[in-house]
Amino acid sequence: MLNAASFFELSDFTDKEIFAGTRYVWEGLKNLKSYMEGIDYPVFTHKALQDGIPLPRPLIWHEGALQDATDCVILYDDATKGKLAVERNGRRLEGASVIMAGAVLTGRKILLGKGVLIETGALIKGPAILGDHCEVRQGAYLRGYCLAGKRCVLGHTTEIKHSIFLNDAKAGHFAYLGDSILGGGANLGAGTKFANLRFLGGNVQIRTEEGLIDSGLRKFGAILGDDAQTGCNSVTNPGTLIGKGGILMPNTTAPSGMHPAKTVIRRAA
Repeated sequence: MLNAASFFELSDFTDKEIFAGTRYVWEGLKNLKSYMEGIDYPVFTHKALQDGIPLPRPLIWHEGALQDATDCVILYDDATKGKLAVERNGRRLEGASVIMAGAVLTGRKILLGKGVLIETGALIKGPAILGDHCEVRQGAYLRGYCLAGKRCVLGHTTEIKHSIFLNDAKAGHFAYLGDSILGGGANLGAGTKFANLRFLGGNVQIRTEEGLIDSGLRKFGAILGDDAQTGCNSVTNPGTLIGKGGILMPNTTAPSGMHPAKTVIRRAA
């Protein structure tokens, strides 16, 4: 099966509508731009926030507004576990998100959930949606049309473009994701790269047991099902699909095409 339900448990994913009416799981990527353009984004402005310029001081997002954090006490603990805490005058600001000084944001189509942490040196180009308790680490580069569910990690020096993270997906270190989807609880080892463009041009073809399927996408990286993992310094070819619980071993290049659930992809001997 190549539909979204065969890769992901979607019941608790806020943006599951992106897969509505799709036949193949990668059609969620086809819907991503129109879906994100259709979101009613809140007013995301502050005098300290200017396009392309690092924030001179930290800001918080609380109760639908960007606010100065200079009078706040911030506990920078694990955001993905709900431990990021903000207090003002001794009162806990429940659900407050934090954008650290030195972060760079461009565009105003940015939607933050509760308890989100954006660290110094991160660069976010809208549109971007970051669900509750996400963590955008130092040096992360979100190149637009990035959608993350709850408790996701968009990691240190990780570049992400036109991609979807389901709840608890993590790309913690030195990764590249273009035109890709990470399922719930999926985890990328340091240095994982998802190649998304064929050398020879044309649409990415998906290899299956029934033969090739035209994805209809010129750029298409990888899709990892729920709880799938990649090892350090692994690479996927364009149009790689790894089913639920699959593993791509370290220093290994995954062939394009469908790899069923629980598959372990190893280097050729």
